[in-house]
Amino acid sequence: MAGLTHFDQKGDAHMVDVSDKAVTSRIATAEGHVTMAPETLATVMEGRAKKGDVLGVARLAGIMGAKQTSTLIPLCHPLPITRVAVELEPDEALPGLRITATVRTTGQTGVEMEALTAVNIAALTVYDMCKAVDKAMTIGGIRVTLKDGGKSGRYEAP
Repeated sequence: MAGLTHFDQKGDAHMVDVSDKAVTSRIATAEGHVTMAPETLATVMEGRAKKGDVLGVARLAGIMGAKQTSTLIPLCHPLPITRVAVELEPDEALPGLRITATVRTTGQTGVEMEALTAVNIAALTVYDMCKAVDKAMTIGGIRVTLKDGGKSGRYEAP
Protein backbone atom coordinates (compact mmCIF):
# COMPACT_ATOMS: atom_id res chain seq x y z
CA MET A 1 0.00 0.00 0.00
CA ALA A 2 1.36 3.43 -0.94
CA GLY A 3 2.00 6.08 1.70
CA LEU A 4 -0.68 8.53 2.71
CA THR A 5 -0.69 11.50 0.34
CA HIS A 6 -2.42 14.07 2.53
CA PHE A 7 0.57 14.55 4.85
CA ASP A 8 3.79 16.39 4.11
CA GLN A 9 7.31 15.42 5.23
CA LYS A 10 6.67 16.98 8.66
CA GLY A 11 3.45 15.01 9.10
CA ASP A 12 1.20 18.04 8.64
CA ALA A 13 -2.02 17.66 6.67
CA HIS A 14 -2.04 19.42 3.29
CA MET A 15 -3.99 19.46 0.05
CA VAL A 16 -2.24 17.31 -2.55
CA ASP A 17 -0.82 19.26 -5.50
CA VAL A 18 -2.42 17.81 -8.63
CA SER A 19 -1.25 20.53 -11.02
CA ASP A 20 1.20 18.21 -12.81
CA LYS A 21 -1.32 15.39 -13.23
CA ALA A 22 -2.90 14.75 -16.63
CA VAL A 23 -6.47 15.81 -17.27
CA THR A 24 -8.37 12.58 -17.94
CA SER A 25 -11.92 11.29 -17.93
CA ARG A 26 -12.71 9.91 -14.48
CA ILE A 27 -15.61 7.99 -12.99
CA ALA A 28 -16.44 6.57 -9.57
CA THR A 29 -19.35 4.56 -8.25
CA ALA A 30 -20.19 4.05 -4.58
CA GLU A 31 -22.90 2.09 -2.84
CA GLY A 32 -24.55 1.78 0.54
CA HIS A 33 -27.84 0.89 2.13
CA VAL A 34 -30.41 1.94 4.69
CA THR A 35 -32.05 -0.90 6.60
CA MET A 36 -35.50 -0.31 8.00
CA ALA A 37 -38.59 -2.10 9.19
CA PRO A 38 -40.61 -3.76 6.42
CA GLU A 39 -43.51 -1.41 7.26
CA THR A 40 -41.25 1.62 6.77
CA LEU A 41 -40.07 0.32 3.40
CA ALA A 42 -43.70 -0.19 2.34
CA THR A 43 -44.55 3.37 3.44
CA VAL A 44 -41.66 4.76 1.37
CA MET A 45 -42.45 2.70 -1.72
CA GLU A 46 -46.17 3.51 -1.58
CA GLY A 47 -45.44 7.25 -1.25
CA ARG A 48 -47.15 7.53 2.14
CA ALA A 49 -44.31 9.19 4.11
CA LYS A 50 -45.55 12.31 5.88
CA LYS A 51 -42.52 14.33 4.76
CA GLY A 52 -43.18 13.56 1.09
CA ASP A 53 -41.40 11.74 -1.73
CA VAL A 54 -38.54 10.05 0.14
CA LEU A 55 -36.88 8.59 -2.96
CA GLY A 56 -37.05 11.80 -4.99
CA VAL A 57 -35.82 14.03 -2.18
CA ALA A 58 -33.01 11.61 -1.25
CA ARG A 59 -31.92 11.38 -4.92
CA LEU A 60 -31.76 15.16 -5.18
CA ALA A 61 -29.97 15.44 -1.82
CA GLY A 62 -27.35 12.94 -3.00
CA ILE A 63 -26.73 14.94 -6.16
CA MET A 64 -26.42 18.15 -4.16
CA GLY A 65 -24.10 16.40 -1.69
CA ALA A 66 -21.74 15.31 -4.47
CA LYS A 67 -21.54 18.93 -5.64
CA GLN A 68 -20.66 20.11 -2.11
CA THR A 69 -17.97 17.53 -1.32
CA SER A 70 -15.04 19.94 -1.35
CA THR A 71 -16.78 22.18 1.17
CA LEU A 72 -17.46 19.23 3.50
CA ILE A 73 -14.16 17.33 3.30
CA PRO A 74 -11.28 19.65 4.22
CA LEU A 75 -8.57 18.38 1.82
CA CYS A 76 -10.83 17.50 -1.11
CA HIS A 77 -10.32 19.39 -4.37
CA PRO A 78 -13.26 21.28 -5.91
CA LEU A 79 -13.98 19.53 -9.21
CA PRO A 80 -15.94 20.32 -12.36
CA ILE A 81 -18.45 17.49 -11.98
CA THR A 82 -19.98 16.60 -15.34
CA ARG A 83 -22.52 14.00 -14.15
CA VAL A 84 -24.05 12.68 -10.95
CA ALA A 85 -26.57 9.84 -10.91
CA VAL A 86 -28.10 8.56 -7.67
CA GLU A 87 -30.29 5.47 -7.63
CA LEU A 88 -32.36 4.17 -4.71
CA GLU A 89 -33.73 0.66 -5.09
CA PRO A 90 -35.92 -1.24 -2.64
CA ASP A 91 -34.52 -4.50 -1.31
CA GLU A 92 -37.02 -6.52 0.71
CA ALA A 93 -34.23 -8.89 1.80
CA LEU A 94 -32.56 -6.12 3.85
CA PRO A 95 -35.29 -4.84 4.26
CA GLY A 96 -34.51 -1.33 3.08
CA LEU A 97 -33.07 0.71 0.26
CA ARG A 98 -29.86 0.14 -1.69
CA ILE A 99 -28.24 3.38 -2.83
CA THR A 100 -25.81 3.73 -5.73
CA ALA A 101 -24.12 6.94 -6.88
CA THR A 102 -22.02 7.42 -10.00
CA VAL A 103 -20.02 10.60 -10.56
CA ARG A 104 -18.04 11.68 -13.64
CA THR A 105 -15.58 14.45 -14.35
CA THR A 106 -12.76 15.37 -16.67
CA GLY A 107 -9.98 16.53 -14.43
CA GLN A 108 -6.74 15.94 -12.58
CA THR A 109 -8.08 13.93 -9.65
CA GLY A 110 -10.75 11.32 -9.07
CA VAL A 111 -14.35 11.56 -7.93
CA GLU A 112 -14.48 8.78 -5.33
CA MET A 113 -15.16 11.22 -2.51
CA GLU A 114 -18.02 12.80 -4.45
CA ALA A 115 -19.63 9.38 -5.06
CA LEU A 116 -19.21 8.42 -1.39
CA THR A 117 -20.65 11.76 -0.27
CA ALA A 118 -23.65 11.35 -2.59
CA VAL A 119 -24.45 7.95 -1.06
CA ASN A 120 -24.01 9.22 2.49
CA ILE A 121 -26.19 12.30 1.99
CA ALA A 122 -28.91 10.29 0.23
CA ALA A 123 -28.88 7.76 3.10
CA LEU A 124 -29.01 10.50 5.74
CA THR A 125 -31.94 12.08 3.91
CA VAL A 126 -33.84 8.78 3.93
CA TYR A 127 -33.15 8.51 7.65
CA ASP A 128 -34.29 12.08 8.28
CA MET A 129 -37.51 11.67 6.32
CA CYS A 130 -38.42 8.35 8.01
CA LYS A 131 -37.08 8.72 11.56
CA ALA A 132 -40.46 9.67 12.99
CA VAL A 133 -41.77 6.18 12.24
CA ASP A 134 -38.56 4.10 12.46
CA LYS A 135 -35.80 5.22 14.80
CA ALA A 136 -34.06 1.82 14.50
CA MET A 137 -32.96 2.35 10.87
CA THR A 138 -29.29 1.77 10.16
CA ILE A 139 -26.98 3.07 7.44
CA GLY A 140 -24.17 0.84 6.26
CA GLY A 141 -22.16 -0.89 3.59
CA ILE A 142 -20.86 2.38 2.16
CA ARG A 143 -17.91 1.76 -0.15
CA VAL A 144 -16.40 2.56 -3.53
CA THR A 145 -17.29 -0.14 -6.04
CA LEU A 146 -15.68 1.37 -9.14
CA LYS A 147 -12.98 3.93 -9.84
CA ASP A 148 -11.55 4.52 -13.28
CA GLY A 149 -9.31 7.10 -14.93
CA GLY A 150 -6.04 8.70 -14.03
CA LYS A 151 -2.62 7.21 -13.40
CA SER A 152 -3.74 4.49 -11.00
CA GLY A 153 -6.16 3.04 -13.56
CA ARG A 154 -9.24 0.98 -12.90
CA TYR A 155 -10.42 -0.42 -9.57
CA GLU A 156 -13.47 -2.64 -9.17
CA ALA A 157 -14.52 -3.90 -5.77
CA PRO A 158 -14.62 -7.68 -5.44
